[in-house]
Amino acid sequence: MTPITSLEKAVQLIKGGFSFRAKKELGSNLEIWGRGFADHRIRDFEDYDKHLHYIHLNPVKKHLCAIPAEYKYSSAYPGWKLDPIPQGLKPGDFVGTLCGTAEAVPFQSQSPNLMKRTSLTK
Repeated sequence: MTPITSLEKAVQLIKGGFSFRAKKELGSNLEIWGRGFADHRIRDFEDYDKHLHYIHLNPVKKHLCAIPAEYKYSSAYPGWKLDPIPQGLKPGDFVGTLCGTAEAVPFQSQSPNLMKRTSLTK
């Protein structure tokens, strides 16, 4: 996906469109998404590993399964194949075991001039 606007606006449109359709089809007025959005760049193998396992542990935290491999909609479920680890990460030891969780970095606004220079439309 290559947004023609800011990443934040693209996420807003995706979440808003999905919420509208889901609420309409389910006849519900409950909130679907959590508030807020955090943009985080994966910097090295350790950071990648922490985020991967944070995502895998989400269904366990919500008591949908006892271990990540039991949740059939997760890439931790047997038979799922993940894309290769992204190229260009800082070198390090990538360990494929469950170890810790990641914390999202709060979104920090940039000045309009800086946002123009770092636009995703390049």
